[in-house]
Amino acid sequence: MLDWAKLLANKDREIARLNGVYERGLVNAGASVLRGRAVVLDPHSVSLDGKTHTAQHILVATGSWPQVPDIPGAEFAITSNEAFHLEKLPARALVVGGGYIAVEFASIFNGLGMKTTLAYRGAQLLRGFDSELGARLGDEMGRKGVSVLLKKNPSKIEKGLKVTFDDGSSGEFDLVMFATGRKPNTADLGLETAGVKLAADGAVVVDNYSKSSVDSIHAIGDVTNRLNLTPVATSEGMALAKTLFGGKPTPVDHENVPTAVFANPNLATVGLSEESARKRFGDVDIYKAAFRSLKHTMGNSEERIFMKLVVDAASQRVVGAHMLGPDAGEVIQGVAIAVKLGATKAQFDATIGIHPTAAEEFVTMREKTD
Repeated sequence: MLDWAKLLANKDREIARLNGVYERGLVNAGASVLRGRAVVLDPHSVSLDGKTHTAQHILVATGSWPQVPDIPGAEFAITSNEAFHLEKLPARALVVGGGYIAVEFASIFNGLGMKTTLAYRGAQLLRGFDSELGARLGDEMGRKGVSVLLKKNPSKIEKGLKVTFDDGSSGEFDLVMFATGRKPNTADLGLETAGVKLAADGAVVVDNYSKSSVDSIHAIGDVTNRLNLTPVATSEGMALAKTLFGGKPTPVDHENVPTAVFANPNLATVGLSEESARKRFGDVDIYKAAFRSLKHTMGNSEERIFMKLVVDAASQRVVGAHMLGPDAGEVIQGVAIAVKLGATKAQFDATIGIHPTAAEEFVTMREKTD
């Protein structure tokens, strides 16, 4: 039986441990850690709790913050910020949204035994990913017990967590969580006063070297709203360090970054979706495989794995690889190396698969689909 309180305590302990590791790394490298709320005063000055600090370079890495829709009763809902601070687990949960945070938390809540509903205003989940992945993920999540409601959006939430949807229907829940996007965390930081250009959503506008419109002010991570993934922010930081202090100007490379969505089932992708590849190359070859894994064919599970390769027809280079199924992230991490190196479909075909694994399908797909 799940001990929720113990899980939360273990989570807090692990976060504290990781924060300690990172802080010790900074201190051991000679950095000073100052705690407080900082405001940028000018291209070389920052105010921290009334005291001014100057520097040759200023780096903004303040991340992003969950957005909540402007509807009556929105204050009765939570966001991902509060999800792991609940005193007890609710029986009925409504997750609103269709992105990776929404599908991950819907899967978590469902896995913890809650009666879980996922409501999304769009026609299919995971906008921006290959369209087949979102459609198939919705089907698989439904098979696992999540009630997936598409083209449905809350219009009002009452104090007792009765939710009225925009089609006039309603439902009662014990928890409502908005996963309806995040906004770069730049409000009241003084950036505009210092001359830093911000996008309409508040993101710091930067060039390929993470430099803002002010030469001495740089920004990395979610606050730039480029590709909002932790390893990407780390890579941006390393590139910036080489540029500013290593004597080696290093642009950020956002091409062919592998991405995983830890829903149930997992989903992972690298490179272009079919839709994006057709826009870029025009003529593409598509290879697909949908099947039950060997361990499932010998049991009662109806869970299906889906794999897809997107190939530029002219060069025969594999420009996209996508997977839905158990350990998709583990599989795509390896495939991502081949895609990054520009491997062709013939080179995929020449690679001998490991049998019996699901991953071998990536090197055994031979029939093009229409």
